[in-house]
Amino acid sequence: MTNSTGRKVTANLGLTLDGRYNGPGGPGDAGAIVRYATTEVARNHLTRVWEGATTALLGRVNAEGFLGFWPAVAEDENADPRDRGYAKWLVDTEKVVLSTTLTEAPWERTRVVNAPTADVVAELKATGEGDILANSCPSVIKALLAADLLDRLYLLVCPEIAGGGQRLFDDGLPSSKWSLTHHETGELGEAALVYDRLR
Repeated sequence: MTNSTGRKVTANLGLTLDGRYNGPGGPGDAGAIVRYATTEVARNHLTRVWEGATTALLGRVNAEGFLGFWPAVAEDENADPRDRGYAKWLVDTEKVVLSTTLTEAPWERTRVVNAPTADVVAELKATGEGDILANSCPSVIKALLAADLLDRLYLLVCPEIAGGGQRLFDDGLPSSKWSLTHHETGELGEAALVYDRLR
């Protein structure tokens, strides 16, 4: 049994009403979610997501996508302060990128690990402090759900049915119970939800 420091494993993701994180057009089809990401409720939710986290757990695709966007926001004095706060956190925090293909870290304060998600999380939980945030990365979040390693889920549920695309909650996951610890609804009908795992 690995020693644990009590670090929580958290995850955040935007979903449609039918539980999808992209539309029928594939990974780039995020229209049903993106339009809700800049609302007051969504921006406050984003701040809630990262405030307690000291490690960002990412997949390669997300790491590369974030690198192309967030550092510029961190430097933009005209950006929404909540977006800028998140961007600065992401640039400055420890980042662990799970990848079988990357050979060198794409960012500063980043290490690339080619190992099963559960093993990486067990190692992270044994050292350090603060939450470990699986940051908008469905492949990592799915692996954590399958291993029942998530302690908290931050979801932004958008009031659209995509009708196709990839779902977060696949059949075959271990059954689990969760407590709704925060909820807020925005003017467009988007709902920011925080669920804690009951063990």
